[in-house]
Amino acid sequence: MNTKQIDYCIELARTLNFSRAAENLFVSQPTLSYQIGLLEEEIGFRLFERSGRGAALTPAGAQFVSFLSGLREDLKRAVEQGQNFSAQIRDSITISLMVRQAVFFLPEAMRLFAERFPQIQITPVFQYEGGLESFLRSETDVLFALREQTSRIPGLRVHELFTSRVYLIARRDDPLAGKNLITAEDLYGRTLMVGGGSPQALRAVQHRLIASGRIDYFNSADHDTTLTNVAAGRGVCLAPGFLNDHSGQFAWIPFDCEESFSCVLCTHREDGREALSAFLDILKKLYEDAVAFPL
Repeated sequence: MNTKQIDYCIELARTLNFSRAAENLFVSQPTLSYQIGLLEEEIGFRLFERSGRGAALTPAGAQFVSFLSGLREDLKRAVEQGQNFSAQIRDSITISLMVRQAVFFLPEAMRLFAERFPQIQITPVFQYEGGLESFLRSETDVLFALREQTSRIPGLRVHELFTSRVYLIARRDDPLAGKNLITAEDLYGRTLMVGGGSPQALRAVQHRLIASGRIDYFNSADHDTTLTNVAAGRGVCLAPGFLNDHSGQFAWIPFDCEESFSCVLCTHREDGREALSAFLDILKKLYEDAVAFPL
């Protein structure tokens, strides 16, 4: 199987018409038919049922094409990265984050880093789940994490980045949005969304509020689902400050509790690259200088 056959197969699956697919691919229809036939012969099963009206995917073909589409995108990204490296990049530092907003100053850090190390690329990798496992397999160089996640894991260097507190998220027209600090009593009679992969410290706060018997609550699958429900007026939620994208869409009000989140960057103990240390220093300095920045 070659990349040309993959492209032919994906396009035919999209159009389900040999003539139209051949035209879109700038090849003759016999060439397309021949290559699809070779591909089917190689893999040992039919991808398409032919008829006078066009083509239809077989069940096996539909599954096969779905995997091919993902493979083609991965290959495209690999080629693009290779082109970048061959043109000007001689090294790369990958940083894994659960969501883009977790390290708010990352874009500025990347800009400052590029001024000193123009031939080294910083590559963010967004992994809502599985980031730690990917890091431990050495697939990424830096991991944004909570300190509680890093205990008893060998081979790590843990770099303190910032401490984040608990906030209440509400619509901007919610009466609570006008307060400077939210207390547990402010939430009595309200609906609180919980769950969605909440960190341990946040679960402790949620449990106390639920145990009071003075609030309603329902479970939310993840943070994006929670924000959608907040925007729809279905309730409010508590969240770590590091999830704030500072877009102004919601009101983020500090919640009165002792719990907080120690946010760290992890690197591999054996990775002693000067550029990596410089990148970490830039990020830490940006957070140290942002004294009044809400975290």
